[in-house]
Amino acid sequence: MMTTKTYSKTTCLILCGIFAAITAICSFVTIPLGFTPVPVNLGTLAVFLAGGLLGPKYGPLSQLVYILVGAVGVPVFAGFRGGFGVLMGPTGGYIIGYIAATLIIGLLLDRLWDERRNLMLCALSMALGLIVCYALGTAWFIISTGSNVEAALVSCILPFIPGDIIKIIVATILTRRLKPTLSF
Repeated sequence: MMTTKTYSKTTCLILCGIFAAITAICSFVTIPLGFTPVPVNLGTLAVFLAGGLLGPKYGPLSQLVYILVGAVGVPVFAGFRGGFGVLMGPTGGYIIGYIAATLIIGLLLDRLWDERRNLMLCALSMALGLIVCYALGTAWFIISTGSNVEAALVSCILPFIPGDIIKIIVATILTRRLKPTLSF
């Protein structure tokens, strides 16, 4: 187990704000796909980092801040969009899934972090967080669009897997490098 530092509540809240901003910046980088309203973006990279570095308490809080800022209309979501309507639209479940993903990642790494096997554990934690995000997002996509499960999988998961694997690799490397310095 790694030793943890004690940060003031102010520092923790500032870090939550910083990671909410990082999520917004990463969400601005989008590639729209013609066959689905769900764009490719870097938002999940920020989610992986928030869960891995801020842990199960502050990681989800950072994503809640991101979502609330977007819900009130600040254009922080993919495609420079904001407002409650985005959360009610076809991508809303994925955005809400950011909270669950950071919680899963944070819980697993908080309980199981081991310097000797941290790369594999970190990547697996992020993959499990992603699966939860995919599940929530795809369920909401089906409800909001009336699509069937097969169509939702083809348009909302399969095209994103290669990019998400790359994001997990990058986030794992960054988490491994930064976690010893920034641990709760």
